[in-house]
Amino acid sequence: MAVASLGAAVWPVAGVASEADDRAIADSLAAMLRAGRSVISANQSRINDPALGPKGLDGKTVLAAAVAGYTKATGTDPLASDPATRAGKLLRAEMAAIVAVMDAAQADIDTPGVGFKGFIPAVFGRLVSEEFGKRAGGLARMKVTAPLDRVRNRASRPDAFEAKVITENFLAPGWTRGAAFAATVSQNGTETFRVMAPEYYAASCLACHGTPKGSIDVTGYPREGFAEGDLGGVISISLVH
Repeated sequence: MAVASLGAAVWPVAGVASEADDRAIADSLAAMLRAGRSVISANQSRINDPALGPKGLDGKTVLAAAVAGYTKATGTDPLASDPATRAGKLLRAEMAAIVAVMDAAQADIDTPGVGFKGFIPAVFGRLVSEEFGKRAGGLARMKVTAPLDRVRNRASRPDAFEAKVITENFLAPGWTRGAAFAATVSQNGTETFRVMAPEYYAASCLACHGTPKGSIDVTGYPREGFAEGDLGGVISISLVH
């Protein structure tokens, strides 16, 4: 899936320093997820090559490539982040999640004689988000979601807040393409800063999500009939105060 920059946000509450800090953290976490997902996308044919055994895509190797992609995209080295800070702790939790997910997937990825392994960028994103949640110590949550007609895994279905933002903002005719939505909300009695960043289908996504609508793709799902540039998903990040 193509990545869109986090763009300008809509701020429904008065801006304060903590919101700027939260936004920087959310941007960083989204950038790392995209960087890791891009590594999987770039190596998809290798992952699905039945003639290969070990693919050389262990956690350490994938993280190194993701760090390089993150550095190129943001101009900063994630390994230089201070682990004593909230931002550094969360970014390092995400990097550890990438390593854990890739190491756990090795047996499937390296299976010889099997073509499609079921390990695609969307699956990587979901697994890393789930693992990150376990490692974030209750400070943050991350999810890749989408409009309901584009969600293939029930665990990725949008919650009420996400569904509202998707419908009333990202799918609205006047919404600035690529612009994120950010808001500080009360969630389960706790103040939570939420950022949602829209992402759009690239040409490579259409092998599964394009046409002919209803035909079965390589993952076993019916294609939805979308076109390049249509809203494909949303990175949703919550930071708990």
